[in-house]
Amino acid sequence: MTDPHAAPRIHSDAGTVAFIGGGNMARSLIGGLVGRGGDPSRLRVAEPVEALRQGLAGDFGVQVFDGAAQAAEGADLWLLAVKPQVLRQVCESLRGIAGRERPLVVSIAAGITSAQLQRWLGHPLPVVRAMPNTPALLGAGVTGLFAGPQVDGDGRQRAEALLSSAGATVWVDDEALIDAVTAVSGSGPAYAFLLAEAMESAGIAQGLSPEAARTLVGQTLLGAARMLTEGDEPPAELRRRVTSPGGTTQAAIETFQAGGFEALVGSAIAAAAERGRQLSAAND
Repeated sequence: MTDPHAAPRIHSDAGTVAFIGGGNMARSLIGGLVGRGGDPSRLRVAEPVEALRQGLAGDFGVQVFDGAAQAAEGADLWLLAVKPQVLRQVCESLRGIAGRERPLVVSIAAGITSAQLQRWLGHPLPVVRAMPNTPALLGAGVTGLFAGPQVDGDGRQRAEALLSSAGATVWVDDEALIDAVTAVSGSGPAYAFLLAEAMESAGIAQGLSPEAARTLVGQTLLGAARMLTEGDEPPAELRRRVTSPGGTTQAAIETFQAGGFEALVGSAIAAAAERGRQLSAAND
């Protein structure tokens, strides 16, 4: 795992990056790159929605286009940031340019394999699959990465420099594990939000005001996350440390476990991973 605070700066000789899709995740990566010294003139964005295009150009000074081909021409790294359902169409429209440019392709589309991308682009290009999560919008995300066999050391470094602009990175050596990454961290923020929602509602039911419940829950989860990420202790040890025998925390934990909490989390993550595999088949 890389430390996002120690990530290398992006130098002007790092090549040209084309973002195919200019939504929230692309915006967070662009903001991170520019903030770490990247040259905006080397960042190109294809986005059909005019308001998004103009926002990116105005905020970051990047080049913007309404078509994928315009952005991809002349770029040696393509970041594919469109929905899985339209990615095949986009890739097939770029076949000719892919053959000429032979770019490094980085895809953040859930469930779409490197083999599918190569087939749709019409060439055995170097492909890195990446799965960031929404805290990347705050520079506090984490991204799982897999490099296909055509990706060399320089390609891995470029992909990591790009994705580390939004947070930590973790490499996996088996592409099938990207579905597990998606299930644990890509979808994971929603699990924390669901827990927060339930805790707020329960606090209100116990007599707290909505404002007090919101503050108590948010700061509790923030503090717990910092204890997990800034220390060396595993979560089981942190849990034991705050669970006094016969105390209030033990009563709550035993209630969670009596309801099958761990098994339910396991089933939920397995369902998310399976859905990633289904996306691959559905869009082939």
